[in-house]
Amino acid sequence: MNDVIDNPMVHRLDFEDKNILLLGTAHVSEESTQLVEKVLDAFKPDMVCVELCESRYQTIDQQNRWQNMDIVKVIKEKKAFLLLANLLLAAFQKRIAKRLGVTPGQEMLTAIKGAKACGAKIHLADRDIRVTLARAMRAMSLWTKIKLLYQIIVSASDLDEISAEDVEKMKQEDMLQMILADVGQSLPGLKGILIDERDQYLAHKIRTAEGQNILAVVGAGHVPGIKNNWDRPIDIEPLEEIPPKSGVVSALKWLLPMAILAVFVIGFFSGGKDTGGLMVTHWILANGIFAGLGAILALAHPLTILAGIFAAPLTSLNPMIAAGWVAGLVEIFARKPRVKDFEALAEDITSIKGFWRNKVTRILLVVVFTNLGSTIGTMVAIPFMIRLMAG
Repeated sequence: MNDVIDNPMVHRLDFEDKNILLLGTAHVSEESTQLVEKVLDAFKPDMVCVELCESRYQTIDQQNRWQNMDIVKVIKEKKAFLLLANLLLAAFQKRIAKRLGVTPGQEMLTAIKGAKACGAKIHLADRDIRVTLARAMRAMSLWTKIKLLYQIIVSASDLDEISAEDVEKMKQEDMLQMILADVGQSLPGLKGILIDERDQYLAHKIRTAEGQNILAVVGAGHVPGIKNNWDRPIDIEPLEEIPPKSGVVSALKWLLPMAILAVFVIGFFSGGKDTGGLMVTHWILANGIFAGLGAILALAHPLTILAGIFAAPLTSLNPMIAAGWVAGLVEIFARKPRVKDFEALAEDITSIKGFWRNKVTRILLVVVFTNLGSTIGTMVAIPFMIRLMAG
């Protein structure tokens, strides 16, 4: 017992009359899985807390959960980018685990199975990943979101060159923190949401879990933050809220289209039919071409590309709908995902090529890239229109 507890990855904590062991693990380490087994056997807890939320628990416990995904609902609820980011993060962890010959989240699965075997209860202690990512998205500008997507893709594509030093680094850092390190430098608040807030959340959930002898299995990167917050009062309600969009952003969604329409009106009145016609032409071409290029980059169906081209000039003036949503829905009907696409999703997301090959993820790429293209088209068209109006 003492030999196991004296392991540097095991930390003894007290809260009220509870005896708590905090076990720091590496999500990609076979040694961590073995250590979980040893601590479970030696400590025999009556409650096991794991660094998982309900959706992440289902990810590792229900391999066929993707078959129940309603992709149309995802698009209508404007969650395509959120789901794509989530899948990319999952892909990153799967590729690391495959590279190292382990199962993603194996140490968490071992903790769960061990808890069931010894009659201990299981407590999911982490904040819902959807809340975490949604809070992060609220804190990011469009440019930062683009950098985030790029950083995740680059990180995933670099895994073939992983070194022994990189493996050791992975064992000491949170997966999100490691992937987003570069983005975090330019947006410190992002680290606060992805890491620091979760440290607080985990500390609260662990110390308030039921039971007398509690084992908490968390990533090693969270251990310092949990210990630092252990004796502090923590209100988790604000940490579970998804903040509304700022008033400025909400106002801009309506003010920008109104301003663009005003530019059209001024152009027709001040410059005449020819100037107004040129402004409309620039607007249609810029929005349509860039939205179409975005759909092409996603390898969309020809009908989808056309839908994006024709929708973008109109949807850019309507804050209630986006060109990507139109293109995504057309892609669904043009290339309806089959059961085999959902069944293959877990494997396909482990490669960049797989994201484009699988019909489910390609739909998400169509939505994101077409929206991005439409946004770029708007930014390109506006200066030309103003120049025509002024000249």
